Amino acid sequence: MDIRRIQETSRLQTPKTGPREVEASTTFSALMQDKREHKGYERLQQKLTLVEEHGQLLAESQTIENLESYKEKIKDFLKDALDQSQQLEEKRGFNRRGRTKIYKVVEQVDAKLLELTNTVISGESRRLDILDQVGEIKGMLVNVFV
Repeated sequence: MDIRRIQETSRLQTPKTGPREVEASTTFSALMQDKREHKGYERLQQKLTLVEEHGQLLAESQTIENLESYKEKIKDFLKDALDQSQQLEEKRGFNRRGRTKIYKVVEQVDAKLLELTNTVISGESRRLDILDQVGEIKGMLVNVFV
C-alpha cells in the first residue's frame, strides 16, 4: 500500500513537458553572411597593402610599368570595394547613401590618378611629390571601407 502511494506522488510531481523549442541567437545564414563580410574586409585589407607596396615602388622608380601596375592594383581594390558595398547594401536594404559615398571616392581617386599619371609622364617629379600623391590616394581608399 505504501508503495502505491509513493508511486502516485512521484507521478504527480514530475511535470510533463512537450518538445522544447531552442531559440538560436543567430541563424546559420546570418553567421555565414558575417563570415563572408569578414573575409571581404580581410581581402580589401590585403589589396590595400598591395596598393601601398606598389605606390612605394612607383615612388622609388617612376616608370610607366610601375605606374600601370599601381593603377591596376587600385582598380582591383575599387572593384572589390564596390562588390563588397553592394553585398552590404543587399543585406541592409535600400540604403543608397553608402554607394553614393563610394562612387564619389572613386571619382576623386580617378582624378588623383590622372594627376599622378601626368606627374610621372612629365618627368619633373620628385620622390616626395610622388609619395605625397600616393598617400592622398591611399587615404581615399581607406575611406572607402570605413
